[in-house]
Amino acid sequence: MTTGAEYDLAIVGGGLAGSLTALAFAARHPDVSLCLLESDDRLGGNHIWSFFDSDVDSRDRWLVEPLIAHRWAEGYEVRFPGHCRGLAVPYNSITSARLDSHVRRTLGNAVLTGAEAAELTPVSVTLADGRVIRAKAVLDTRGGGDLSALRCGWQKFIGQTLRLQVPHGLARPVIMDATVDQLDGYRFVYLLPRDDRTVFVEDTYYSDAPDLDLPVLQARIDAYARAQGWQVEAVVHSESGVLPVVHGGDFDRFWPQEDPVARLGTRAALFQPMTGYSLPDAVRFALRLVDEWPLEGALLAQATRGWAKDHWRQGLYYRLLGRMLFGAARPRERRRIFERFYRLDPALIGRFYAGRSTLRDRIRILCGRPPVPIRNAMRALLSPPAR
Repeated sequence: MTTGAEYDLAIVGGGLAGSLTALAFAARHPDVSLCLLESDDRLGGNHIWSFFDSDVDSRDRWLVEPLIAHRWAEGYEVRFPGHCRGLAVPYNSITSARLDSHVRRTLGNAVLTGAEAAELTPVSVTLADGRVIRAKAVLDTRGGGDLSALRCGWQKFIGQTLRLQVPHGLARPVIMDATVDQLDGYRFVYLLPRDDRTVFVEDTYYSDAPDLDLPVLQARIDAYARAQGWQVEAVVHSESGVLPVVHGGDFDRFWPQEDPVARLGTRAALFQPMTGYSLPDAVRFALRLVDEWPLEGALLAQATRGWAKDHWRQGLYYRLLGRMLFGAARPRERRRIFERFYRLDPALIGRFYAGRSTLRDRIRILCGRPPVPIRNAMRALLSPPAR
């Protein structure tokens, strides 16, 4: 790749959204010349993304199928002090290593790693080393960006893949073990069994602040493993992260109308506001873009901003739930909200995670005996609107 190279599309950011968009173009528009630019030395960072079968339409599964490193056809379970429950919805995980290898194999020389973007325009990318990549359209997919215009709580976590001396005994994932002590907000442990002696253990918090004390959280994972009777032979992988749980803010300040550069992914707030969960939207909008191509230069920015603003409007209900979670529930009592939620219909739960709750779903989630004090809920709902 040389200075002044010409492309139809330059995608800046080789995370989930950027990689899925590049793969969608390679499949649907192989005649489009593109480059995928990533500042790190590999695509996808250091992550595990998981999703339910119900998150991705069957007609769109082809895009993510090659990326799946683990699949649990038998479904998953949740654990709370008041009840445990299994749900028969197949569950899947994508690893960054699998994503990196598949994208490189598919795109070849169109992938450029170690390419940190310093400046973007609708038709060019200036890299930190001075090289200029020119394209008919530029798409920014570099993560969350400036979140100062948004009102957020935080889902934060540290995860470790543990190799055990004896089998762990898990038959399927546990996406919430909330029987643990409630510390720093709503806390649960997330478990993904890889084989009979390998398990990914993630300590997760819905907290008011984004701070991560890694040694403390690592010690809690150690304590959890001991409580299960697991003897750890080795830690073979570790990751951590902080996701915004958006319950308000000003979209027009987050993405000013005069900004001429197109965006997708979390940079465009294209995620489920209540969970920070981005994979379903990354699939939808990657395929929407290839279906509506060509959209070049400033036209691409106008189109993607319009999609993102529509998504923001449609997310009002989820932001309202976020306001109740962070504004009405005391941190140690947030577990009650999720415990009640997981007593509801499995299809409703699936539509919630996919960001496709129906009107009936929305009424059902809010009706009945509230899991938070009514006065606190009303105060949260009557505070300035979650725009």
